[in-house]
Amino acid sequence: MFARQSVAGFRSVTLAGIAAVLVFGASPFSAQAAEIPQQALPSRDGIPSLAPLVDRVTPAVVNVSVKSKAEAPDLSQIPRQLRPFFQRPDDEEGGGARPRERSRSSVGSGVIIDAKKGYVLTNHHVIDKATEVIITLKDRRELIAKVVGSDEGTDVALLQVPAKDLVAAQIGESANIKVGDYVVAIGNPFGLGGTVTSGIVSAIGRQGMGIEGFEDFIQTDAAINPGNSGGPLVNLRGEVIGINTAILGAQGNVGIGFAIPTAMVMSVVDQLAATGKVNRGVIGVQISDLTPEIAKNLGVDATEGALVGAVGKGTPAEAAGIKAGDVITSVNGKGVRGSQDLKNRLGLMTVGTSVELTVIHDTKKNNVKVSIGKTPKTEAAFDKEEIDRPALEGATFNDSDGGTKGVIVQDVQRNSTAWTLNLRPRDIIVGVNRSPVKDMAEFNAALKASPRATVLAIKRDGEDLRVVIP
Repeated sequence: MFARQSVAGFRSVTLAGIAAVLVFGASPFSAQAAEIPQQALPSRDGIPSLAPLVDRVTPAVVNVSVKSKAEAPDLSQIPRQLRPFFQRPDDEEGGGARPRERSRSSVGSGVIIDAKKGYVLTNHHVIDKATEVIITLKDRRELIAKVVGSDEGTDVALLQVPAKDLVAAQIGESANIKVGDYVVAIGNPFGLGGTVTSGIVSAIGRQGMGIEGFEDFIQTDAAINPGNSGGPLVNLRGEVIGINTAILGAQGNVGIGFAIPTAMVMSVVDQLAATGKVNRGVIGVQISDLTPEIAKNLGVDATEGALVGAVGKGTPAEAAGIKAGDVITSVNGKGVRGSQDLKNRLGLMTVGTSVELTVIHDTKKNNVKVSIGKTPKTEAAFDKEEIDRPALEGATFNDSDGGTKGVIVQDVQRNSTAWTLNLRPRDIIVGVNRSPVKDMAEFNAALKASPRATVLAIKRDGEDLRVVIP
């Protein structure tokens, strides 16, 4: 499993789950895209040097200092003789047992992206639950920042400071970067102030990390440490192509850091600047990755895509005629790599936008138009249940609405307990311990009657399977 952590403005992910990771609209803030035939190393006095690049970019990089309220301790769990240290001054007798309010501070990084409006970009986790945010510029000015908006799903936050004598960084096109490109990370590691490290792009399109809800990370070996979160990842033209957000390991840099690409960041910033929040777009489907095995079983002529496990009632997907078992292979003509890729691209579109999906239904390929809907409406459309059984954690179920009576497995989270036991989306559970079940009520009753070593009879793509759950 991946662990995510926020310590003084940075997050880390543990090494345990890396083996499971597969490499997998223009913004008003964005610069014009341009193809770079080769990278020329900046120079100073004819000698290769990053100094000219650093001189241009660092005035736009800021330190972000955050004050927030610490969680109040549970006084009932503290020995009576120590409670005075935690109680409010006006509660010396302890009758009300009211905890003393405490505050804490943390530091991170940010980058100015609009000098006229005073917009500063940083991470959501840097300013989350902040009571005060202070921006320190390179010239040592300290400015109180207002949180314009913040999005936990992508870990992006937009701040605003008084717009006077500010310098903004140039936003580059992250879609143009290649593995092996040189990059520079600038930020506030360990609270040391403007620090510059360099390296290369180690990988692109990192997904399934479990760090964010929407992931398409740039991986870099440029040293990123606690406090770098929210700072820019810059190409050799001095353009910001990513926002540093996490590192691998909990003890600091180990040569694997992750940045949110500007293509994702700026689509979120546009919404935050306009409304202060992100209206997450969905079409109302539950999806999983199309694997070669599933593609073979379905007779689908595709190697990549997203398999539809369920379609919500009254959703845009249902209106467009999308069915469970369909495979979505492209969005507006661009191929879909997997379920996370589809989720990212639809989730960053504005509600009401019309998109064209290429859908394979019963081995036939069709193009359908779907209107992006609001998240609350479509999420509520799924009548799904989680079973109170530890071995089935990570799976959701519902009555089968197909020709086979039983319980359909609507969704299974990858690497969950249910997944490791070989439960998969679209499985139909037709029996428990040799007793047939035709709906959720019978399924629940059978599970309660068999607390250990339960055998599930499953139909999967026309085959009969048995899954044993402890």
